[in-house]
Amino acid sequence: MILNIAAYHFVEITDPAALRDRLLARCAALALKGTVLVAGEGINLFLAGSAEHVDAFLSELKADPRFAAMAVKFSESEAVPFRRLRVKLKREIITFRKSQLLPVHERAPAVTPKQLAQWLERGQDDAGRDIVLLDTRNDQEVVHGSFVDALTLPIGKFTDLPDALEAHRESMRGRTVVSFCTGGIRCEKAALWMRDAGYDNVLQLEGGILGYFEQVGAAHYQGGCFVFDERVALAPDLKPMVRDAMTEAAAN
Repeated sequence: MILNIAAYHFVEITDPAALRDRLLARCAALALKGTVLVAGEGINLFLAGSAEHVDAFLSELKADPRFAAMAVKFSESEAVPFRRLRVKLKREIITFRKSQLLPVHERAPAVTPKQLAQWLERGQDDAGRDIVLLDTRNDQEVVHGSFVDALTLPIGKFTDLPDALEAHRESMRGRTVVSFCTGGIRCEKAALWMRDAGYDNVLQLEGGILGYFEQVGAAHYQGGCFVFDERVALAPDLKPMVRDAMTEAAAN
């Protein structure tokens, strides 16, 4: 079996090019495939390989104090779902084009998957407020699945979110908004932006959908979660979804 990992970490990187070169060399030496993005604000990675080599890579990476606390999500597959290795320098590890947002220094409050499942079960948060589940992903991803009754937006890229969300501002007033995405990285910026833009009671789902699948499973979720590799989407058991005509069309 192949071990797949997805992880990101916001931390100040003073020499992104040097880190890029080091990560490229180690991934290549360990025969890992996938994508690693490196920027001054941190790293974002999706990698796959043998369990032994993935474990070796993570041990070395987390030996660096900057990445010691990085959360990693794991899944398995029968084959490597990436065709090649890409380690790239970027301006942002997730493009939002809101330079005033600094997830390196702060983050919006978060709710754990298990706490969110409890809220959804009773229909309110601990303060008695109704809940809005805000899907911050692109429409091409949402078609594969989302939380039941989540607010989804007709956006083709993450930078479209602020304008698309404005039409829903009043409907969210006085409610607790829980933003979510694949693994949590988009909400690190979206939740901060929403707070600064005057939206109330905004939280982010810790670990995103994949973290929810790991800790909770399928409860209150319908379908699968799009992933950025040849598996296309994962079911709540973190195994590849069986693709039907709709998901085939979305993938193409």
